[in-house]
Amino acid sequence: MLRLQSISPRRLVVALLALVLIALGVTVAAGGWNRVEAQSGESSRYAAIVVDAGSGEVLFSRHADSRRFPASVTKVMTLYLVFEALEKGTVSLDDVITVSPKAAAEPPSKLGLAAGQTIRLDDAMRATAVRSANDMAMVLAEHIGGSEAGFAAMMTRKAQDLGMTQTRYFNPNGLPDSRQVSSARDIAILARAAMRDYPQYYSYFGQHDWAYQGRGYRNTNGLLYSDSGYDGIKTGFTNASGYNLVASAVRDGRRIITVVLGGRSSATRNTHLAQLTDTGFELERRRAAGERTLVAQTFFEQRGFGVGSPDSSAPVAYASVSGTPTEREEGIGSSGVAYTALPAPAPAVRAAAAPPPELARNVPVATPATAPPVRRAEAETAPRSGNLTASLNSGVAAGSGLNRGAIANPPPPARATAPTPPAGRWSVQVGAFRDESVARNWVNEVNRRFRAQFASAERTVASAAGWHRSRFTGLTQAGAEAACAALAERRVTCMVVRPGN
Repeated sequence: MLRLQSISPRRLVVALLALVLIALGVTVAAGGWNRVEAQSGESSRYAAIVVDAGSGEVLFSRHADSRRFPASVTKVMTLYLVFEALEKGTVSLDDVITVSPKAAAEPPSKLGLAAGQTIRLDDAMRATAVRSANDMAMVLAEHIGGSEAGFAAMMTRKAQDLGMTQTRYFNPNGLPDSRQVSSARDIAILARAAMRDYPQYYSYFGQHDWAYQGRGYRNTNGLLYSDSGYDGIKTGFTNASGYNLVASAVRDGRRIITVVLGGRSSATRNTHLAQLTDTGFELERRRAAGERTLVAQTFFEQRGFGVGSPDSSAPVAYASVSGTPTEREEGIGSSGVAYTALPAPAPAVRAAAAPPPELARNVPVATPATAPPVRRAEAETAPRSGNLTASLNSGVAAGSGLNRGAIANPPPPARATAPTPPAGRWSVQVGAFRDESVARNWVNEVNRRFRAQFASAERTVASAAGWHRSRFTGLTQAGAEAACAALAERRVTCMVVRPGN
């Protein structure tokens, strides 16, 4: 039996300290102190969104407007601008491009051509889409924009045109730059725009394998190899971002776009994204069968997605808190710079005159009274003839006369010089639907969640031009703005409506 007399006071203190550390969940390693990493809850880098590509309806969202590092998902915008240049005729797939010293010096993943070597534009595009080659993304940027800075400015302007409000670009490949940010919603907008505006080039994002100079390359998007209808679009990874993926799948004539950011590994990210996509298609099938599914977000939450869901026993492995990746998906190791996820922007209260976003901020599409109708997913039970991607996205093949500018550039908001309307007649709109019963049920649901904000308001459904708008009326301007701000804090779509609208 060990006697206390044989233990020196110093050793006794060390032993007691070790027991305390074990109880607190800390281990002592040769390299220093390592905190045991929690496996439940969300990382600050996690964000997700599920969108019906045909209607633009957001079926599920979580931190969808919070700023995140896009990593190589950036290359979707790079290729979008190449598609645009091809359509305009300013470049050709057969263009031969000389690799610059800057492009050759880009870190992996890369194709690895030396400065002075040449490559066809088409091959550079495939290397960017399949291999996620950082050097080839720079080759494309310099060929289209003249320089990295010039092309990055083009990328940011295009993002603004498309309604990507949280996105800024400073390089064409997504390598670490603390200024280069986006959001899950913005990435979904971009993915939808790529397949809608340039369906003839969308296949670049879905190519499984590609061979160049005798060497084969496999697409970094593992979901393409499943039998679940996935046909694009792009992965991304840096230590700062975690494992990102925007993917799209078609089943039963319907297309869903899903974005997951901040995964801990490519495997857990893919599993989580597939579960979200499967749930989206289950929702669509039930709607097509005539089942009245009132709130898509609730449908997801009842199945264990989102905060406050009934099943929290099996948390998804989100991005590692420590920032140490468990895999190397695209050959991008640590940049030597530790970034933290940027905070979500302060919620803004939108005036009634503000144009609707490209994608709704929650399940309902909060369109102003003057907005043109937007088709719901239920209306398209089968794809139209012609290009499937274009038809599923309510668009037509590029070059057929579609005025994308009219869609991408909404009208400016009303001037602040308008006369002040009387108090007590302001409203808060929380959604717009084709089905009146859905509109009434949604306004009741919002009232249930936010009783304090709408205690003195009247619940109504304003119907016009085939749309039924869920509203709370009889508010003062201050009361309406305060209520909408409270909803925005909880990521519920709303807009303040002036009297007479």
